[in-house]
Amino acid sequence: MKAMILAAGLGNRMRPLTLHTPKPLLEVGGKPLIVWHIEKLAAMGVNEVVINTAWLGEKLAQALGDGSQFGVKILWSHEGEGLETAGGIINALPLLGDEPFILVNGDVWTTMDFAPLLNVELGENLAHLVLVQNSEQHPNGDFTLADGKAYTFDQQISGENLTFSGVSVIHPKMFAGLEAGKRPLAPLLKAAMLENKIAASKLTGIWVDVGTPERLNALDSMIREGKSA
Repeated sequence: MKAMILAAGLGNRMRPLTLHTPKPLLEVGGKPLIVWHIEKLAAMGVNEVVINTAWLGEKLAQALGDGSQFGVKILWSHEGEGLETAGGIINALPLLGDEPFILVNGDVWTTMDFAPLLNVELGENLAHLVLVQNSEQHPNGDFTLADGKAYTFDQQISGENLTFSGVSVIHPKMFAGLEAGKRPLAPLLKAAMLENKIAASKLTGIWVDVGTPERLNALDSMIREGKSA
């Protein structure tokens, strides 16, 4: 199974740190955010990782190279101007192939074990989302989890309202027939939820959306103090 790490965002909320450094290269616990993901993927046997870039993409490519230092092959999908999540995936489909792939946001940090994602059987589902407990900055969540499926709030399904972690397994057929260009992922997920085609599970472990310099510093301190074990 291949994986894709999303690394094309501008990181506006992280300025001034991201004026000269792409957000996924910001360090916590002594290594860049994106390297935590790459090492975890390599350790579980994923050997091809697609990374999309836009803002300061050349710095990402310089830092990570072909991936050999991590034991993986990095396939670069340079966008120029950012295409948002779905647009970035569509642009990278020639590198991803026809089979389901693991998708990870490059600006989150988690203790989650990714290995079980290798065993996800999508069946008729178009994706399997990993959901997390809502945070203070996002108290209402994104979707409802009920009986192993994710639903939109508009569907008014009784379950647990949770936040999308940015970690998922996605089938390329979700993007079948869609034209290239800037396109967010959420509308596609919600459309598939209306057809009962999005599976989901709740994360076990620590998850941090590293959205601000304050959260970056707090996470760095937590890791260095050994509180993330």
